[in-house]
Amino acid sequence: MTATPALAVPRKERLTAGLRRRVALTGVSLGYVLLAPLALVVLCLVTTSVSLVPVGVGLVLLLALVPLTAQLAGLHRRIAGRLLGVTVPTPYAPDRRGSWWSRLRGWAADPARWRDLAWTYVSVTLGWTLAWLGLGLGLAVVWYAAFPAVFALTPDGTLANDYGFVTLDTQSESFLQWVLVPVALAAWWWLEPLLVRWIAQLDRAVLAPSRASLERRVAEVSQSRAESIDHSAAELRRIERDLHDGAQARLVALGMNLGLAAELLENDPDAAARLLAEARTVTTSALGDLRSVVRGIHPPVLADRGLAGAIQALALDMSLPVSVTIVLPGRPPAPVESAVYFATSELLANAVRHASARRVAIDVGHDGRALRVVVTDDGVGGAAVGAGSGLTGVARRLAAFDGTMDVVSPAGGPTTVSLEVPCALSSPRTSPSSATD
Repeated sequence: MTATPALAVPRKERLTAGLRRRVALTGVSLGYVLLAPLALVVLCLVTTSVSLVPVGVGLVLLLALVPLTAQLAGLHRRIAGRLLGVTVPTPYAPDRRGSWWSRLRGWAADPARWRDLAWTYVSVTLGWTLAWLGLGLGLAVVWYAAFPAVFALTPDGTLANDYGFVTLDTQSESFLQWVLVPVALAAWWWLEPLLVRWIAQLDRAVLAPSRASLERRVAEVSQSRAESIDHSAAELRRIERDLHDGAQARLVALGMNLGLAAELLENDPDAAARLLAEARTVTTSALGDLRSVVRGIHPPVLADRGLAGAIQALALDMSLPVSVTIVLPGRPPAPVESAVYFATSELLANAVRHASARRVAIDVGHDGRALRVVVTDDGVGGAAVGAGSGLTGVARRLAAFDGTMDVVSPAGGPTTVSLEVPCALSSPRTSPSSATD
């Protein structure tokens, strides 16, 4: 997705349009000038915090300063994207869930966070210099154009200018400053878009994802696609097996019973009636098998009541008390709903089969960026993502949607599994909290 480039110069630009555009770009330069001191303050605080890490105080400060730096860098990404007509992606790795120490370690291992720090150095030096030049060019035009009026309002001698070969120190001579207006105007006209472009390109070069980051992302997407294809193939094989062993076998038996009943109908009506009764029973069983297969593909409750209602239905079917708290201002996309529903179902099954839990709590919400589901049980703990683990399948299911899973399960419990899937919501609606015991 791209935005309209504010720096694109039309082949034939009208004078008034060009003037308005350069005035706007001068305002952008002013914005960069005003933002630079904030970046300088953040830079000083972050640098001081890093030096105080050995005594522990710096760690506390970094918990607040790293997100603040990311917010400031994100603002510059959006400005640069708007000016250049491109989308500057956010390159951060997902935050690690759990303790504050785990989050700090995740930030320290993320190259994008270090690029944010490097960007603050660039922003308060080269970026600030370019912004001042852009602002200064616009102010120079105004200054030389308004100089005679300003000269008349100031005490004599205050604005006298000595150019070496000539001294301008009278009101009539002050009008000679207008000779510099075309020079300043030409410099402003040609250089203002160039200076703002340089600032935007500088921000983009430092803050956009690096090549290594993009290559890693491509590898992750390729792996996720391969796992999704494998998962889909496995699902198709399961559906085929269920149909073959269940509904298909019953339908074959139904056809045989109906054929025998047709042969016995004239000679032995009683036997034919018994076969027809058996055929009715087989029909009911076949319909039950088909419903089970369909429910495994996409549960009807999910289509009818959405994710909130489907999770509540899961909780009601559990053999242990499950408390459910759901606040969703809308519905996620159908594929995300399905993935999160089956992931939650798997987590509930694990809590019963492996954790020997007595109670489970489910919390579902959306923070404006991602759908988040937290499942907590009071079982024996020790859950981990690994080969042969059901949690591995859950992680793969979510990875297809750029989702993440975080597991905190010390020996002895409790176990907390956090699922997060980036998505937007539609059909604004708030699902009330509920509890199922």
